[in-house]
Amino acid sequence: MSKNKTPVEEPSHQCRIVLVTPPLQDGAKLKSLVEKALAGGDVASVIMSGEGLDEVTFQKHAEQIVRIVQQAGAAALIVNDTRIAGRIGADGLHIEGKAPDLADAIERFSPKMIVGFGNVRDRHSALEIGELQPDYLFFGKIGADNKDDAHPRNIGLAQWWAQMIEIPCIVQAGSSLASVAEAAQTGADFVALGSAVFDAEDPQAAVRQANRLLAENARIIES
Repeated sequence: MSKNKTPVEEPSHQCRIVLVTPPLQDGAKLKSLVEKALAGGDVASVIMSGEGLDEVTFQKHAEQIVRIVQQAGAAALIVNDTRIAGRIGADGLHIEGKAPDLADAIERFSPKMIVGFGNVRDRHSALEIGELQPDYLFFGKIGADNKDDAHPRNIGLAQWWAQMIEIPCIVQAGSSLASVAEAAQTGADFVALGSAVFDAEDPQAAVRQANRLLAENARIIES
């Protein structure tokens, strides 16, 4: 999948889903969860983190997930690990670090790969990162969706960014599917869902419900 075909570069008035997979030691379980989630409807991309996993285990898991994601027509992104992303043919990189880390990734991998940046905590940092022209900003931190509601800071930043800047943004929802509506109402291009989907009894139904909530709130985004 080439970069110019990725969902990250095709924002619409209706917010779309970005899934964030849990770093599981059980590769078979992770594969099953992702397959079920992708069967639930529209998903723009899937971000994979190897936090807590050794490099060999993460690469093995990520390689099979990338194939599943790409076959579903979504983009597969790897958190921070440029070597693994290259080895397994991922579509992009999700950088969580400092501005120089992003600048280096953009120089080395853009435009061949998607390069986005996450864990942005304030407007000044967001503008600084924006000057580097990443493919997106992620308001939230991978793995930090441990409360029902989205973090108010992320909601505020996404709303401000969506009104001011053309670079697409992703806003992290909470661990409850109900938080999807509030995230969508910011005007963000994408909403990130992790535990709300992968901790659900039925990930397929969770994605289906999230897409229903996004559709219901699309008109609010357009206003």
